[in-house]
Amino acid sequence: MYIIGIAGGTGSGKTTVVKEIVNSLPEGSVAVIPQDSYYKDSSNVPVEERQFINFDHPDAFDWDLLVEQITMLREGKAIEQPTYSYITCTRQPEVVHVEPKDVIIIEGIMALVNPQLRELMDLKVFVDADADDRLIRLIRRDVIERGRTPETVISRYERIVKEMHWEFIEPTKKFADIIMPQGGHNTKAIKALQMSIGYFLK
Repeated sequence: MYIIGIAGGTGSGKTTVVKEIVNSLPEGSVAVIPQDSYYKDSSNVPVEERQFINFDHPDAFDWDLLVEQITMLREGKAIEQPTYSYITCTRQPEVVHVEPKDVIIIEGIMALVNPQLRELMDLKVFVDADADDRLIRLIRRDVIERGRTPETVISRYERIVKEMHWEFIEPTKKFADIIMPQGGHNTKAIKALQMSIGYFLK
C-alpha cells in the first residue's frame, strides 16, 4: 500500500491533481479520502452561529478519527468514512464504505498539519498556487457548489481564510516531499507524480 498526502491552500488545484492521478491508475486501485469529510460535527451549534465557525483552523477537524481510519486502511481493514454537509455544517448520518486499495490519497488543505497523519504517509505533496488564482477558484466553487454569494466568500476570505493559510497551511510546505507550483496547471509535475506512483504499482 502507498499512502499519499496532498495538501495546499483552498483553491490551489488539489482536486485537479488528485483527479489526474486517479485517471492514470488502474481502475479500482486507488481510494481518495477527502479531509473535508472529517470536519467536526457542528449540529450542537445554533444555526445562526455556524457561519462564524472557523473551518480553516486545525481545531475544526476530527484528527483522531482521521488518523484512526487511515491506520485501519494501512492495516488492511475497511472503514466507514463520514460525510459532511457544507450547507448545514453538520456530519451526515450516511457513511461511505472504503476498502483498502493499493494507493490511498488523503486530500485536504491541512493534510500535512498533523504529525501522526504525516507518519502514515509514504509521499507528501504540497500543491501551490498564487493567492489571486486561489481566491478566484474559491469564489467560483463556493458560489456554485455551496450556495454562497460572492460578497460572502470575499468577506470570509479577508477575515479568515487568508490569515489561516499563512498561519497553518503555508508552513506545511516544509514537510512536503514534492511541491507543485502552478497547482493543477503544472502538467509536467503531475506527469512526474503519475510516473512515480505507477513505478510503485509495478
